[in-house]
Amino acid sequence: MGADKVRRALSACALVGFLVATGTTPAGAAGPDTVPLRAIAFGDLHGNLLPPQGLHSTVIRSDGVSVPAGGAAYLASYVRQLREQAEHSVLYAVGDTWGSSPLESGLFHDEPTISLLDELDVTAATLGNHELDRGYEEFTRLRDGGCHPQEGCRYTDSFEGANFPILGANLTTADGAPAALPYSIDYVDGLPVGVIGVLPSNTPDIIRPDAIAGLQFEDEIVSVNRTADLLGSLGVRSIIVLYKGDIGVIDGDDPCPSGDRGAAAIATSVSPAVDLIITSDGDRHFNCTYTDPAGEPRTVVQGASHGRILSVADLVIDRRSREVLRDRTVVFTQIVTHDIEPDPTTLEFVDRAVEKSAEVANRPIARIDADITRRETASGESALGNLVADAQLAATRHLGARIALTNPGGLRGDLLTGDGTVSYRETYAVQPFGNMLQVVDLTGAQLDAVLEQQFQKAPVGSDIERILAPSHNLNYTLDRLAPRGERIREITIDGDPVDPEHIYKVVMNSFLAQGGDGFTVCAEAQVRAGAGKELDALNTYLATRSPVKRPAADRIRLH
Repeated sequence: MGADKVRRALSACALVGFLVATGTTPAGAAGPDTVPLRAIAFGDLHGNLLPPQGLHSTVIRSDGVSVPAGGAAYLASYVRQLREQAEHSVLYAVGDTWGSSPLESGLFHDEPTISLLDELDVTAATLGNHELDRGYEEFTRLRDGGCHPQEGCRYTDSFEGANFPILGANLTTADGAPAALPYSIDYVDGLPVGVIGVLPSNTPDIIRPDAIAGLQFEDEIVSVNRTADLLGSLGVRSIIVLYKGDIGVIDGDDPCPSGDRGAAAIATSVSPAVDLIITSDGDRHFNCTYTDPAGEPRTVVQGASHGRILSVADLVIDRRSREVLRDRTVVFTQIVTHDIEPDPTTLEFVDRAVEKSAEVANRPIARIDADITRRETASGESALGNLVADAQLAATRHLGARIALTNPGGLRGDLLTGDGTVSYRETYAVQPFGNMLQVVDLTGAQLDAVLEQQFQKAPVGSDIERILAPSHNLNYTLDRLAPRGERIREITIDGDPVDPEHIYKVVMNSFLAQGGDGFTVCAEAQVRAGAGKELDALNTYLATRSPVKRPAADRIRLH
């Protein structure tokens, strides 16, 4: 969508709404007085054009069998079938559609993923936090079109941007002006259907501060209610919300989120004018019904990340009232299995992206003798996290670094044995963010405080736990049953107890160094030194130690 189109759309939002004529609608039993609409959605695609590898490569079916799932060509095939079955349909992308993407998309600044969504004829997309990974200016370039300011157009001769609205009702500039479209309206057999998109209000906690400078993130419920009221004033009586964010608390075997935050709070608190909520937050998939503030049932549905499970909702809209007849809503999730013929057009599209990235992607880096993955042990460590921490320490010893810490959220792929050779495509998938390394000065007391911040208070339920991967020479005892602030004991570096007053040089990525993921103590460091790219550190470490053995996950002792 070009810059002029977006400006016109924002102006229209302020006056009469952003209207997108689609001429589509769904399956479902509907008589002459009703209109059926099928809403199809996927979330957390993360630019996965090929079937995902590693931890996100499979889905467990209802019969307990694990099957491969995902991949753009298979996703397109299922979308096509689901739309062909419906008289009218809409297709939504529910946040984190790109960002931390594999090389086939990431090498070209995610322009291929935007083109894929155009190819799929996406009706609307909502922002997630990852769309802002490289800053608001880069997001607007992808939305509006234009070549990359430094590297130009590497994927195609020109880049036209997105031909679909990208929504973020709770994203504003510092002066309160909309920084994204709050909603769009689609006409289904003459009836208006509004869609509102919101992204995580806690985005400042999980993204580099410099990437979102000048932006504000309003509470999701406040934003949805305000926008629903606006849609109501425009005569829209059928409303769908796309919510990218924390789903809330999952208790035991019950797949439905609960508590007073996340999807459960959205479902029970937002305006009764909202008829359907489609969420996206990682691997969990569910189809749940909650009671809205007016006492009426309201459905919330979520598929699985990386294009593995689609959300599908068949709605029936009354022609006279223009309301969704909620008691006739039918919702299900569809696994994107590989026992279907991949869509040939999309397959050709993906093959082109793979081919254009092949020279860089297929460059061999090292050999490994076992899978090195993000799978966590009881201590919260992973072999891959420990490997990355060791690589960062090795790359910065000349700058005086004594230890390394890395955040698990910065690791997005696994190193799998395969034929034994690790390629640049695979290491890029592990660390796709382009983060720089920084060596910071922390006192022993600050280091202890950083490790205590691995346990952060959640609004409800148990603490949020993010165990940082430590380099091989950093050891400590972890007691999860101790009070918060007293769970870390007996910290040693190279076998020597840490002195609370002594200053230690610690290497970490720029996201962590700026206080990302709630590690605010890291941002208190006064002395910093740049140390190159984290991906370069990993590739150099692997290449100079090939064949690489899987490191043990024995650096944190459990009490």
